[in-house]
Amino acid sequence: MAYVKILGTGAYVPERVLKNSELQKMVDTSDEWITTRTGIKERRISTFEDASDLGANAARIALENSGVSKDDIDYIIVATISSETLTPSTACVIQSKLEASNATAYDLNGACSGFMFALIQGEALIKAGKAKKVLVIGSEVLSKITNWKDRGTCVLFGDGAGAAVLGEGDKGILSTYSKSFGNLGMYLTAGGRSLGSPFIEDKLDSVDGFINMNGKEVFKFASYAMTNAVKKLCEDENIHLEDIDVIIPHQANYRIIEYASTKLNIPIEKFFIHLEKYGNTSAASVPMAMHEAIEKKIIKEDMNVVLVAFGGGLTVGAALIKF
Repeated sequence: MAYVKILGTGAYVPERVLKNSELQKMVDTSDEWITTRTGIKERRISTFEDASDLGANAARIALENSGVSKDDIDYIIVATISSETLTPSTACVIQSKLEASNATAYDLNGACSGFMFALIQGEALIKAGKAKKVLVIGSEVLSKITNWKDRGTCVLFGDGAGAAVLGEGDKGILSTYSKSFGNLGMYLTAGGRSLGSPFIEDKLDSVDGFINMNGKEVFKFASYAMTNAVKKLCEDENIHLEDIDVIIPHQANYRIIEYASTKLNIPIEKFFIHLEKYGNTSAASVPMAMHEAIEKKIIKEDMNVVLVAFGGGLTVGAALIKF
């Protein structure tokens, strides 16, 4: 076997649209302030669907587009930080909803880099001969862990899911890169509540559970991590930056993407950006954007495509793929 290929993709978002004009009635902000600093104009918000609902819907589309039966899926790997339960995992709930009874299913937590970590694990399983078909999903309902009184974070996030089916191919994933920076983890946190344990000190029990972020430090990390990851991929495959046809970046902030474009000397037109519609959907961000780029035929056969994400941990994950 030469390569692991993306056989099909899918994406799904909730119907509810939350525009900047509505947010400015909730917190001290404005459409101009949000758009200028982030590029985001609106995002989708789940009113009744959980991460497993969004993920299952994206997975069904990916399976249909790949032509692969649910019964042939060996592993389901779900990246999420907004699972509806600690157990069962979101992956197991999705397995049940898909009736993919032959699959081993589990979650991983890589925050916004999560889908890239899932993709890297899926590739490794297939290359090791442990699987023939792997379904990787990024699914988030960030609205339930967002502090809607904090204008610094609530304007950024949205809900959604993206999925991809992996299998053997004559071309596909050429190179991957991942790294963690645990010493920087305090700059982006979520969760941590004790759920009422009588043995936890009050100072620990007081954690609010919402997403908390040091925007300045995360921006610095993201700018470095994205550019370094893209360079590493190209070095590993001995290709030039100008040979990249499309970059699918984590859809966190237009300014970060713009900075990476400048530092890499790659035209911004090569970066697929749709964050103005969906905001930052964490682990769902890259697969959602990849699916739309494929559907719009921006990604075409034989193109060199880079997927790159950065997130809580702090973490970074990336892949160079020949489509």
